[in-house]
Amino acid sequence: MNSLGRQLLGLAVLIGVTIALAATSARQPPSSTPDLSLFFVGASADDAKAADALEQIAASWRNGYVPIFRDFMRLLTPPSDPPLRMAPFDPSRRQPVSGGTRGTIDDSKSQGPEAPATRVWRRLSRFIAEQTGLSLSESGSDLSVIQKWMWAQPYDPHPGYTFFKGTWYGRIDPRFQGFFPSGASTTIRIDEVDWGGVLVNGIPPLVYPQHVAASDDAAAYLDDDDIVFGFAIAEETRAFPKRILAWHEMALDTLGGVELTIVYCTLCGTVIPYESVVDGEHITFGTSGFLYRSNKLMFDHETNSLWNTFEGVPVVGSRVGSGVRLTFRSVVTTTWDEWRRKHPETTVLSLATGVDRDYGEGVAYREYFASDRLMFDVPVVDGRLNNKDEVLALRISDASGKRQPLAIATDYLDKHRLHHLEHAGQRFVVVTSRRGANRVYDAGDVRFARQVDEDRVVDETGEVWRVEEAALVSVSDSTRRRARQAAHRAFWFGWYAQFPETALIR
Repeated sequence: MNSLGRQLLGLAVLIGVTIALAATSARQPPSSTPDLSLFFVGASADDAKAADALEQIAASWRNGYVPIFRDFMRLLTPPSDPPLRMAPFDPSRRQPVSGGTRGTIDDSKSQGPEAPATRVWRRLSRFIAEQTGLSLSESGSDLSVIQKWMWAQPYDPHPGYTFFKGTWYGRIDPRFQGFFPSGASTTIRIDEVDWGGVLVNGIPPLVYPQHVAASDDAAAYLDDDDIVFGFAIAEETRAFPKRILAWHEMALDTLGGVELTIVYCTLCGTVIPYESVVDGEHITFGTSGFLYRSNKLMFDHETNSLWNTFEGVPVVGSRVGSGVRLTFRSVVTTTWDEWRRKHPETTVLSLATGVDRDYGEGVAYREYFASDRLMFDVPVVDGRLNNKDEVLALRISDASGKRQPLAIATDYLDKHRLHHLEHAGQRFVVVTSRRGANRVYDAGDVRFARQVDEDRVVDETGEVWRVEEAALVSVSDSTRRRARQAAHRAFWFGWYAQFPETALIR
């Protein structure tokens, strides 16, 4: 059987037999809770054994069991849907799929007679409908219906659900098991953690990649209008072209003597640079292959803990509760021409990455970026903006430490290139270039009146300030500085899914 779904189905019975032994090392659920082995048997190809197992589960049913069945169905073959296959990952061809239920699929082969995996899909769909009252059609769209329903319920999972998640997805990549140990501490709903269709580091991170000077012939591959992500630390500047970073989604690098983990969640349109050293510990990150609300979860190699990319904190694993939080550095999204003009001494990524990719501008994720459709479901969307409209995102806390996130539509900032705002008891100014590069500064008691040019602004007293990466600096008195506030861009849907309490300026 070539279909991954069929392969996993064939393993299900075996796992159902062995899971009871494995579970002896796991936290045992109360006696009234069905053993995890029953769920595996219920998803097996043996109809008689499956019926008996599902009957036992139904006898002590609670809605918190639905995520287990949804995860089974995630890797099985829906009716009239091609089988899920572990084809080589290609972000340029991965298509938005309604309901976000699939990874990379191969639809080149016909199904022929209904596969056992499809029969099991139908069985589980009917069982969920019977227990929950959901109206399901036994089609591929069922997963979206099931997901939205279960996310609307109080989170009350099977006590062994985390262990199950690691065991089930560990059939794809054994390393997945390390992310979901039995009894793992977590700050997020595990049923909102979804597999993104790739293996651990299946999207290969750039590990201390080669750089070249902007003036070097090796940088001539960039056109003036190519999008780059610009970083500046301690007078050292570097550009990461979108056309390269989109293929890797993570880079480990050093800039200005600071170790960085640069994370690019292409699905959420977000590039975030974090300091890799926390309290003297150098943490080494990788790509887990899992998503949370369509945002990639990274992991640390030291503990296998999963980390929320938007917030830079561990959310599953042994580091949860440790108080560790990554320091967020500034990034600017601009064009190569604008960045190079502002920073002629900059370096830029070399094309010699050691990975065979088509690094042409706009190649990676072409279809995804061109559509407003989502590849994976999120619990809630907000229609004030289109899903993939870009916002400038700010993580701000008030005087009490309470989180007060803020999003500003970049279209709005293009029309208000010098924009003052007050939020969470603080005053900021956003300076936007003609090419759309946004930089946020702590305005304090200074009120800025106008832009002189791309590099200078004037306050209400007539004092001129230079627009620098680290701060606004008074031309007449360099000790007068208004510090840069770290911010980054994001697709509206991704930011809102993570921070539904966010304020929006549009």
